[in-house]
Amino acid sequence: MRQEQWDAFKKAAKREAVDSVPLALIVDSPWMPGYVGINHLDYFLDPEAWFQANLKVASDFPEVIPFPSWWMEYGMAIEPSSMGARISFVADQPPSQHATLRRLDDLDGMVPIDPWRDGFMSLALHRYKMQKQRIFDAGYIIPVVAARGPLCTAGFVHDVNSLMMNILDDSAGVHRLLSFVTDGIIAWLKAQAEAIGPCVEGIFVLDDVVGFLSRDAYNEFAAPYLKRICDAFPREWVKVYHNDASIKQFLDDLPDTGFDVLNFSHKVDIAEAARRTGGRMTLMGNVSPLDLGVRGTPEAVKAAALDVLRKTEGRNLILSLGGGVSPGMPAENIRALVDAIRTFEANR
Repeated sequence: MRQEQWDAFKKAAKREAVDSVPLALIVDSPWMPGYVGINHLDYFLDPEAWFQANLKVASDFPEVIPFPSWWMEYGMAIEPSSMGARISFVADQPPSQHATLRRLDDLDGMVPIDPWRDGFMSLALHRYKMQKQRIFDAGYIIPVVAARGPLCTAGFVHDVNSLMMNILDDSAGVHRLLSFVTDGIIAWLKAQAEAIGPCVEGIFVLDDVVGFLSRDAYNEFAAPYLKRICDAFPREWVKVYHNDASIKQFLDDLPDTGFDVLNFSHKVDIAEAARRTGGRMTLMGNVSPLDLGVRGTPEAVKAAALDVLRKTEGRNLILSLGGGVSPGMPAENIRALVDAIRTFEANR
C-alpha cells in the first residue's frame, strides 16, 4: 500500500475521523496467482513473479488498500513449517500442512523457535530483505507484519481434531502447546518488523480455529494468548484480528484482547457486531466473499456493500469482504466495492 493509504487505514483503525471510509481487502496467495495468470509454485518460488503480481494488483486497484501489503507468505505454511509440521506443495493451490506432533508430551523435546533459521520463516525474512528497497522505490510501504494465530498454528502442528479433544482431555498440555506457539508467533512478528524496518506500525493475526470454541473455552484457551501477542507490541501500533469462522459466542469479549480491528464473517450482521463490540473495535467487513465476491454480480456486490455502509453510517468501519479475496473473484466485483463507497459518500 501507499503511505497515504496506510494513514487512512491507521486513522480508521484507531477510530479517528477520516475523510472517506477506507476500502481494504486481504489479498494473498489463494487469489493472487490466479488473478495475474501464474501458478502457485511460481508465485511462491520466483521472486520476480511475486513482485510483479503484487505490483499489478496495487496498480489495477489504486483505490483499494491491499492488506497487509506486499505479504511474504506461503499460504498457511510458514508458522507450522518452523514448528515441525510437514508441508506439501502443488502447482495450482497454496501448500497444505500435515501435523506431526502426535503427543503433547513430545513438546519437551522442542526448542524455542528461531525465525531467522527455522522453516519458511527464514526464507520469508530473507525475501523481505531482498525485496523491500525495490518495493519502497516503487512508491509503496510495508506497514504491517502478519502471522497465523495460536489456535490455528497449534492445530496445524498437533492436528485440529486432536487439539479440540485435548482441550477436554489434557488442558494443561494444550496450554503448554499454546504458550510455545505464542512465543514463536511473537518472535516471528518481531523478526519481520526487524527485517522490514521502521515503516512497520502494525500486526495482523489470523486465527479461524478460535471460532470452534465456546465462550468459556475462548476465555481460557484463546483470549490470554491473543492478548499476549497484542501486549508484545507498542500500544500505538495498529492490531488487526481476522476470524471468518464463528465469533458470536465471544464477540462481546474480543475487544479486551487489545486488537483495534476485527475482520469477520458476513454471517454476523455488522449492526450486531457494532453493538456488541461497543465502539471499542473498528469493523473490517463484511460483504460475502464467496456468494457475492466470487459468484455475485457487480450490482449485488455494490448493494451488499451499501448495506454495510448504511448500517454503520460509515463509522468505525473499514469496508471489506467478510474474509480474504477468494480464488476467482473478478476485477469488476472489486470495483463494485469502490463504486459503493463513492455512492455512499455522495449521498451522505
